Amino acid sequence: MNLRELRYLVALAEHLHFGRAAEACNITQSTLSTQLRKLEGYLGQTLIDRQSTPMSLTPIGAQILEKARKVLQEADDILAITRKRASPLSGPLVLGIIPTLAPYYLPQLLNTVDKAFPDLRLVIQEGQTAELCARLENGLIDAAILALPTPLAGLTQPADASGCSPRHCDRCEAAVQGLPAPLDTRQYALSLLFDEPFRVALPGNHPLARGDQTPVTIADIDDLDLLLLSDGHCLRGQAMAICGQRAQQFADAALDCSATSLETLLQLIAAGRGWTLLPALAAPRADASRVKVLNLQGNHFRRLGLVWQRNSSRDTGLRLLAERLALSSRQSPELAPPSPYPHAQCRPLHTAAPPPQSPAIHKRIADKPAPQSVFLAPENDFR
Repeated sequence: MNLRELRYLVALAEHLHFGRAAEACNITQSTLSTQLRKLEGYLGQTLIDRQSTPMSLTPIGAQILEKARKVLQEADDILAITRKRASPLSGPLVLGIIPTLAPYYLPQLLNTVDKAFPDLRLVIQEGQTAELCARLENGLIDAAILALPTPLAGLTQPADASGCSPRHCDRCEAAVQGLPAPLDTRQYALSLLFDEPFRVALPGNHPLARGDQTPVTIADIDDLDLLLLSDGHCLRGQAMAICGQRAQQFADAALDCSATSLETLLQLIAAGRGWTLLPALAAPRADASRVKVLNLQGNHFRRLGLVWQRNSSRDTGLRLLAERLALSSRQSPELAPPSPYPHAQCRPLHTAAPPPQSPAIHKRIADKPAPQSVFLAPENDFR
């Protein structure tokens, strides 16, 4: 029995699918299956119920899984201690990042890391929010860059006097992010990185595309269908939240057209199928001859932050990384430093002040879930 086999068991428990677990471990499915059978042979116990649908662990397998997670955490801590003596940021660091940010932010991120931390080797894992949260909880990644709750990046929730129910408010809660469970502020730390404004992308032959650069409103483009990413993407929920009262109308119209990437959405827009809300970093990817990108009237943006476990042995290094990433984002014209949200009626969620330089986040799934067209599938996205 070795640590690698235990990591494979943890990965399988997370994905409940041999193919996806093998992909997450960067090995073939046959290798994963062979190594797990080897582990079962060594222990003399069947850990995996391969006949159930979906696949599950046996009772003894579930017990061993909990022990395996603890063993792997201790092993990672031992390795981190040795690295910390040389540098708080050296060796491999597994970083998760959501797919609507990764292709557009990675060049800047990697350039920053290469210059500031030459001994650090980033291992990038792209995934939707819920998936990254599960990996973070299971210790499979060190940190994740995620889109944070609105309107106050998880730091506040609506006061009773605001008119919003304290138990459910799409505008103020994390429901639009599709979180599978709350992020406990006592367990997780967060460092804000930057705000990314939303733009409007519409067909190049639309009447608004031939006008000036005056910011548009949602009402200005009522004649077009809203194109959305498929369930599981936090950007889908954010777009629906911004559309407000028109959200369900747009969702119904978009049921026959849900893309899995922003690149696909841009191609659909170029073909005249509709419009979408586009994060600013993705705007340069639009084909200027067929897609017009305009500013959206109002202060609409998503907030990105670095999230990690508070008890991580790499806490010091991750704070340094977040500080450097936030500083480098100031050089990008598309991004802005995190700024206060305009909702004055919101109050602090916790009375205790968060630790310095690490504003706490609290993500809560409402008792009454958001509409299916808005809520992100658990398989893929956690803010």
